[in-house]
Amino acid sequence: MKFNTLYSVAGLSALTLAAGLVISSCQKDTDGRPQIGPGNPVATKIMPDSAAGGTLVTLTGTGLGDIRTIMFEKQNVPAGFQTTLNTDGAILFRVPTEAAGGKQNIMLTNSAGQTLTVPFKVLAFPTVTTISMLDFTKGTKVTITGNNLDDVTSVAVADSLKGISDAATIVSKSKKELVITMPASSLNRGTLAITNSTGRIRTKQEFTNIDKAFPIFTDAYGAGYQDNSWGDAGAVSTKEAVFGTASASKNYQKGNWHLMAFANWGGVKYDASYTYLTGWIKGGSVDYPLFVTTDASKAGFGNFVDANQINVKAGVWNYFKIKIADMDFWAPGKTMQQLGFRIKGPDKQDEVFYFDNIMLVK
Repeated sequence: MKFNTLYSVAGLSALTLAAGLVISSCQKDTDGRPQIGPGNPVATKIMPDSAAGGTLVTLTGTGLGDIRTIMFEKQNVPAGFQTTLNTDGAILFRVPTEAAGGKQNIMLTNSAGQTLTVPFKVLAFPTVTTISMLDFTKGTKVTITGNNLDDVTSVAVADSLKGISDAATIVSKSKKELVITMPASSLNRGTLAITNSTGRIRTKQEFTNIDKAFPIFTDAYGAGYQDNSWGDAGAVSTKEAVFGTASASKNYQKGNWHLMAFANWGGVKYDASYTYLTGWIKGGSVDYPLFVTTDASKAGFGNFVDANQINVKAGVWNYFKIKIADMDFWAPGKTMQQLGFRIKGPDKQDEVFYFDNIMLVK
């Protein structure tokens, strides 16, 4: 009897398992999202109702569990979201980083094609990554790269403390690039105020007005200046220029510790209002440090002072802007006749450097 009972139990278990398999095979496969049918989607509240790209947004209402796509109206930019997090009363998604700025609708569509439209404002302030030129005169063309530049409405060289804003002209604009021509300006230095549909930003980069600076070399030697280099003489070259058509060139001979020098034998009297030494240097075949030196410094002309070092990358134009107060450059009361750029070496071969827009800036 026990033997038969065991067989009966085993047979019953097999039947139960088989039935379970049949039932399981009849169940609908799902992708993990809540099994909510397409209802009539209605929005109650969106939080926040304006935000920048990447911000998490919560939409509450009814009939939201079956939403399949979310689209930002301007330029039809889709928003990614996790359908498994949907509920009938709420849906979470992020503002796309590529969403166009300004007021627009968010369109949410369910599997039945029913669409819910919700007003929203995308905050897409202009951002600046690179600027082609930081020196300007009237008509200088400047290319700005960044993001959210396609709806820029105005650009100006500005100084909020002085209350001066000189409008630039917009030449062309796209999402990632803005081209402008610079205005005439009464400012010595100024940032750019860039305004689009979201609002206004000011660039961290500061622009130098060549017309208001003291020129040592800008396309030619400044008034009263000439070459006084050690070793091979410096020369005006039309082979390279970062601004205009010419630069000052200098061949630093192998092993000779040469010096590129600009001399004004009439002298430039000390003026505490000059704040920066600015300029551009195109480097040689490898990276080198150059040392700024003047005959109005405490160390004297031709010396190497660590605070006066400029690291010049090879083969490209390097912009420098050094606060005069941070260097051994111009002792109060002294008249400056010579400004130079000295090198240690070069040890392996001659190296040619180019200098442009060397200026004192207030």
